[in-house]
Amino acid sequence: MLPYREGFVMTVLLLGLLIFLGGHSVRIVAEPWRVAQIARWGLQAWKGAFTLLALVGLVLIVWGYGLARGQTLVLWAPPVWTRHLASLLTAVSFVLFAAANVPGNHFKAAVGHPMVLGVQIWAVAHLIAKGTLAAVVLFGAFLVWAVVDFLSARRRDREAGTRYPAGALAGDAVTVVAGLAVWALFAFLLHGWLIGVRPFG
Repeated sequence: MLPYREGFVMTVLLLGLLIFLGGHSVRIVAEPWRVAQIARWGLQAWKGAFTLLALVGLVLIVWGYGLARGQTLVLWAPPVWTRHLASLLTAVSFVLFAAANVPGNHFKAAVGHPMVLGVQIWAVAHLIAKGTLAAVVLFGAFLVWAVVDFLSARRRDREAGTRYPAGALAGDAVTVVAGLAVWALFAFLLHGWLIGVRPFG
């Protein structure tokens, strides 16, 4: 690996977080502006620009964190059991990710925004299993964003009187099976290929 300076590595990571989470925070801090821009640009153009911005941020995050893994400051050494707990928590988070897209499940009916709740759990899982400065910056940022976004989204629901459809056991079953299937695919194959770390060796 090239001998990147710590400052450069953290700059890449922080810039990626700023772009990615900043774009995903527009509804939190500037919802009227967002609505005005959608009306001005059109929904599809807005989604296209948002997706492009998110991809740029995501690439920088993956690049920056990848560089940081081998040279960032180690703050503590997590015990082995935290890895097992992290695996369980990430499985729960993937079920919640699925719940955001599967109609008629109790998870979405109960929390309204299961994907954002899933991000919180995913971030906590990685924070307890990692002890580096880069991990604290990355997953800590996602955790703070997800908590704020969840509270903001629930506030918008209350103000708009939003009610989510009741769940059904069939929707729950599809949600759990789909979430665990994608979790297994990611944990055993894609995580090592995309991130460079194999959670199960």
